[in-house]
Amino acid sequence: MKLLLNVIKNIEVLESHGNVDISISAISLSNKDIVENALFTAIVGNVTDGHKFIPDVISKGAKVIVYQNELENYEHGVTYVRVRDTKAALGVIAHNFYDRPSFKLKLFGITGTNGKTTTATLLHQLFLNLGHKTGMIGTVVNKINDKSIDAVRTTPDQINLNRLLAEMVDAGCEYCFMEVSSHAVSEKRISGLHFAGGVFTNLTHDHLDYHKTIENYFNTKKTFFDGLHEASFVLSNIDDERGRDMVADTKAKKYFYGLKTHADFFNRLETKLLGEFNAYNALAVYATAHILGMDSEKIKNILAELEPVEGRFNYFKSANGVTGIVDYAHTPDALVNVLKTVQEMKKDGKIITVVGCGGDRDKAKRPIMAKIAYDMSDIVILTSDNPRTENVEDILSDMKAGIHSESIEVNNVVHIIEDRHMAIAMACELTQSGDFILLAGKGHEKYQEVNGVKNHFD
Repeated sequence: MKLLLNVIKNIEVLESHGNVDISISAISLSNKDIVENALFTAIVGNVTDGHKFIPDVISKGAKVIVYQNELENYEHGVTYVRVRDTKAALGVIAHNFYDRPSFKLKLFGITGTNGKTTTATLLHQLFLNLGHKTGMIGTVVNKINDKSIDAVRTTPDQINLNRLLAEMVDAGCEYCFMEVSSHAVSEKRISGLHFAGGVFTNLTHDHLDYHKTIENYFNTKKTFFDGLHEASFVLSNIDDERGRDMVADTKAKKYFYGLKTHADFFNRLETKLLGEFNAYNALAVYATAHILGMDSEKIKNILAELEPVEGRFNYFKSANGVTGIVDYAHTPDALVNVLKTVQEMKKDGKIITVVGCGGDRDKAKRPIMAKIAYDMSDIVILTSDNPRTENVEDILSDMKAGIHSESIEVNNVVHIIEDRHMAIAMACELTQSGDFILLAGKGHEKYQEVNGVKNHFD
């Protein structure tokens, strides 16, 4: 049990009704997991307004309601706490409830369109190899030292995030490297957390279905760096056109890394990772560890032995000399970077790219990605990704718009196959020795989401 007054500490309370000098047993943002004496936070979401569940959670035993919209009734025996923004308040509430775990380890946020997962994963592996107990929060998996915990989304909700950090503290973790998505910043999932530093990888076209404009997308990510404190540091990619602006207003100490512009960190490193995009990721990892006082030679030696991250440019070679590459590339910039690397690897063979775009997401990038695949490959197979609740034909129609209609009609250059399994099979049938197949878009995922159902697909 936790004292309510301690749990709502550092929150601006607009008004309250009922007894605030009570204890609570749990915190929740869902009406599905309410227990006796729980605190329920009514989140105003994009689809559902949590305020409508207040009567239900009270009937299930909730004793404290944190809300932001005016209420008509206040039930006897229930404490009501009104705040300006329940999403932001929940972050602080969760942090307090779990005894402020981000102050008990060094928490670092990695944000950017591409490279978050590779950078966070390599940092986690590097610090474990350097002998430090380390946690990781990411798209593919969450880690507490060597223990793996399935990741539901890139950045967990406020409650699960703080619970996970508390588990890391209990396990003795000194560091945690965390992917910070733009959605997480916008939805206040990181509210209340104390970051020791932040890394900016790059900013390219993505999530415009959510942010609407690239400026909104930029400003959302910038908010993360603007909120860092004076004792922390930022590491930013100076080669990205937004690299300086992203950290212009931060109070944190600034460092820059780059491959094309002189910066605090600009040295090349020997790794098992392929491609210029991975050179940036590796350099960000090296720089972060160096800033944190790790031995340079040890960093280099360990980085040279680390394996590629699952679903991030994993490559395989068949007995007859065909190379297959699986990569999560689901943005225009990521697809360009991966195909550039494939072109550099290729000698005389051809490149066959299998690519789709996710449903219920940014439609503007669909024709762009199809055109990139067409321009940089010898054969393109447009197929499904995670259609979610959208019709696959509609998604493919959007993609086709990026390729001249006469090109689609040319035999053996552009194929459209809705079934991803059949699309991959066709790609294999079209190969000869020396060819490359790129499977883009689904990387580490072991499922395909169709009409709200996740079907096994590896």
